[in-house]
Formats: sequence, C-alpha cells, structure tokens
Amino acid sequence: MAIKLAKTAGFCMGVKRAVDIVLEIAQQSSNRKIYTYGPLIHNPQTIELLKKRGIFPVERIEEIDASGKTILIIRAHGISPEERKAIRDKGVTIVDATCPKVAHVQSIIRKHAERDYTTVIVGDREHPEVNGLLGYAGPKGVVLSHELEVKNLPDTAKICVVAQTTQNLDEYGRIVAKIRDRFPEAVIFNTICDSTERRQSEVKELARGSDAMIIIGGKNSANTRRLAELSEQEGKPTFHIETVEELKDKPITTFGDIGVSAGASTPNWIINRLVDTLTEYQDEKTGPLSRFVNLWGLAIKTGIYSACGAGCLACTGMLLQGMVPRSAAVLAMVLYVFAMHTLNRLIDRKTSAGIGSFREETYRVHEKRYIGAALISLVVSLFLAATLGMGPFGLLLTLSILGILYNTPLLPFRGRRRRLKDLPGSKNVSVALAWSSVGALLPALIDAPVFSPNIGVAFVFIFAMVFIRSSMSDLLDIQSDRLIGRETIPVVIGEKRTRQLLTGVAFTTGVMLIVSYALGWSSSLALTLLFCLFYILICFKLYDRRSGLSGVVLEGLLETSYIVTGAVALLWIYAIRFWT
Repeated sequence: MAIKLAKTAGFCMGVKRAVDIVLEIAQQSSNRKIYTYGPLIHNPQTIELLKKRGIFPVERIEEIDASGKTILIIRAHGISPEERKAIRDKGVTIVDATCPKVAHVQSIIRKHAERDYTTVIVGDREHPEVNGLLGYAGPKGVVLSHELEVKNLPDTAKICVVAQTTQNLDEYGRIVAKIRDRFPEAVIFNTICDSTERRQSEVKELARGSDAMIIIGGKNSANTRRLAELSEQEGKPTFHIETVEELKDKPITTFGDIGVSAGASTPNWIINRLVDTLTEYQDEKTGPLSRFVNLWGLAIKTGIYSACGAGCLACTGMLLQGMVPRSAAVLAMVLYVFAMHTLNRLIDRKTSAGIGSFREETYRVHEKRYIGAALISLVVSLFLAATLGMGPFGLLLTLSILGILYNTPLLPFRGRRRRLKDLPGSKNVSVALAWSSVGALLPALIDAPVFSPNIGVAFVFIFAMVFIRSSMSDLLDIQSDRLIGRETIPVVIGEKRTRQLLTGVAFTTGVMLIVSYALGWSSSLALTLLFCLFYILICFKLYDRRSGLSGVVLEGLLETSYIVTGAVALLWIYAIRFWT
C-alpha cells in the first residue's frame, strides 16, 4: 500500500485566517464572552475543541448573550448587511473574519446591485456563504444550483453572474455556458477560489493514479463532499470519512495505492492521524525489511528510540569533555529521559482535548504499564547517579523534582493557577536544558570536577540538538497546539520565524564547534560533529507531512539525529585509533 497525500489537503487560506483570528482573540480576551456566528468551520471535532477554549457557535442573533463584554466573530463565509446591522444594534463587538475571497465577491455583487443588475449566484442554496451573498444582491438576487435552472431566470438585459467560492469548476462552466446562450450580454465573474480550483484539480489527478481515494472532512462540508464527488466521477472507490475511526469498516487493505485529500475545513491533526493509521495498515506486511521497520516504529512509539538517542548524546558529551564514557552515566541519561518523556506525554494526553498522536493507541491500551516503567526507570536512574557520587545524584534529583513541579499548577494567572509548562516557549527550552544538564553537567560532576570550556561546548551542543529537534516537531503540531492553547515556540513566533531561529541555532552551534577546536577547548571530534548539524539541515527539507510520511517516520527522522551523533562519535574513536 502506497499513500499519496494531496499537497492542498487541509485548511484553506480563508479558514486558517478565521481560526487564527479566533484563537488570537481567545488568548487575549479570556474575560470576554466569545461567539462565532454559526460554526467557525464545518468540522465537528474542531468546533468541540473551540468550545473547550470558551468559543461557542450561535445560529441566531437572539442566542447571543450581550450582557458584559461580548465578542462575535463573523466566520469566513461572511454574512449579509442586514445581519451585520442587527448584531451592531444588539451592542455586540464584531470581529470580521470573512475570507478576503468572499469579501471580493460581496463587493462585486454590491457594485452591480447598485446599478440595477440581477445577480445570479451559482452555488448551494443552503450554504451560509450563499445566504450572505444574497443579502448584497437585494431583491434581484437569484441562486442557481444546476444548469437546468437557467431557463427559470427572468428576462433582463442586465445580469451579473458570480460563483460560490467553493463551487465545482466544471459545473460552474456548464451553467455559465447556458447563461451566455440565453444572455449574451451577461457580465460573468469566475469567483471560485483559486485554492478550491487547485484542490479539485489535484483530487482528480490523484484519483486517476490511485486504486482508491479517501476524502476526510466534515459530512456537512460542501467543499469536502464535492471532492468526494469528483473522485467518484473518476471511477475510483471513494471513502468520505469524518474521523479515522470510520476506516475500521472499510476494505482499505484490499487496495494498493491510496490517494488522500481533505476539505478546506479539515485540520492538520485529523489528516495526520489518518496518514498514521494508513501507515499502520501498510506496516502489517511481512518480510525482513518490514519487520525491521515495524520494530523501529515500535521503538519510536514507546520512547525507547529517543532514550537510546539520549544515551548517544551523553556519550558524545563526555567525549567532548575529554572523558572516557561512563556506562553508569550513559544509562542514567537513557532511563531519566525515558521516564520524564513518558510521564510528560501521559500528562499531555490528559490535557490535549482528544487530539491524539501516533502514540495514542499504545498509551491508551498500556497506560498503567507505561507509568510503572517510567517510575522504575526514574528510580534506577537516580540509583545509578548515586553510584557516581553525590554531585551527579544531587543534580539528577533536582532535575527530577523540577520536572514534577514543571507539570504542577503553581503560578497565579488571572484568577487561576498555571503550570510552568504553560509559559510561552518554555517546553522547548526546558527539555533542552534538562537533556544538556544530564548529558554534559552530570558527567562533569564525577570525581572532584574541574570546570573548563569543554564542558560548555558539550552543554551547548546537546542543548542545540535537543532544542532544534523539539521545536521542529512542534512545527508539525502548530495548528493543533494553537487549538488547545499550547504555546510552543512555533505558536508564539510563527512557522517562518521558527525556521529562521532553528537555522540560526544550527549555524551558531557549528561556528562554536569550529572555534572550540581552534582554541583547543575540544578535540577534532568537534569538527566531526558538524556532520550532525548537516543532517539536521537535511531534516529541515524532509520534515513535512506533505511528503506523505507518517508521524512515526517523521519523528524517527528527527530522533535519528541523536543516533547519528553517537555513530559519528564512534567512527571518530575508531579513526583516532587507526591513525595512532
């Protein structure tokens, strides 16, 4: 089974803009009542998440509680001038999130209505966008849904034709052709959104090259249903699902290549879960390579792969300090990282409002086992640290206590308590600090330590590797993190600036490694580790869910940067021994 993910799948510009506006308001106006006029988007799962953020949809103006400070968001579909006036008369603050493409259609209709044109809107009569557009057309507004309805149009010399922005392009073309035959002087505007055109064209092309198609998105989403219809028209088995759970009753494993697309209201986290699930079906194959891939995936899901990577970083950190790696220190790092990451992920699972990752199923089934393994790992790591001396034990114990406090609501904030973890960007920095402390500082505390620049080199290198990996992982989750109010660095500063920041961190770390070798602070290993930063830069290009890779593979690619670090250090040792 090969999975082909459409590049256009997921939020369109207008929907993304509306969601961003709403979440920004929710973050800044926690003491206000926030409503959306109708569901913000046609996706029930996202609407439920927004409700948990205190954002509620209303269908009628009468449902709005205007007492106190109330904000009403106009969704991307837009509304009629009459509705806008009624809302203002109610004394409610309006925030307009109408899609610019829809606003453009509104302006066309308004201009021609003022010139006494009859406005023909090609679209779905019951769609909220069309209802809003009709308000700008005045008494001469007409909605057409099929070419056969053209004959019912009134005779007029002045007619203006526009389309619902998510209208089927081919269908619009057929209707326009009929209108031109009857009204040669008609003014025609192709107001179908260009992203809609690309999405529909890509679905048709994807269907032609696939054995089956899966379209994921709300059953009440017109543009999603249209994608499913286009796929069916290509003669391919098409499954329109709203959630991944609906796949259980579908014969997915009987098909070879499967194309995947999603409506403009489908969030990335739902698409990601679909790709992860399809990849699990794919992994059911047998054979040596498949068994290896399955084992690798299991190690990633359980956190063992990340913990082994932490051990590689610990070895590298000791080598950068001129130390012979101590097995007790390496194993303490491995067990500590496994314990803290497992416990943190289990806690996050409780607060993620149903947004599950590829680990969701195994955590759900084996939660008690995970908790037990994490606690045992933490105790053993502390014991190993104690065998190395009071300094390493004290450091690891302190970090463990801080890890517990990190997830505990302690900070007063607007009448409630917040966790340290909830501070903007704290997750990425704290994880990197914890790893670099155990990987660089803990070994330095063994046997009457003498602090030197090479300790700083090891600390900065491990910090940079972990910080980049953590932040890049959050880039994929930026949409879901915003929905549940998790303020990671990508959420705080945006995707573009995050990529710039991580590139800068990688470059600065590379310069530090070169300078440290030139100044005699570290061995030639520092120069060899430049390859690890080069691998990270490659991940920048590969780390995109649009590649069709599952979350397990993408996570594995990043965590392999730690394994690469260990491999590079090992090759360096062998090279030194060979040349000497």
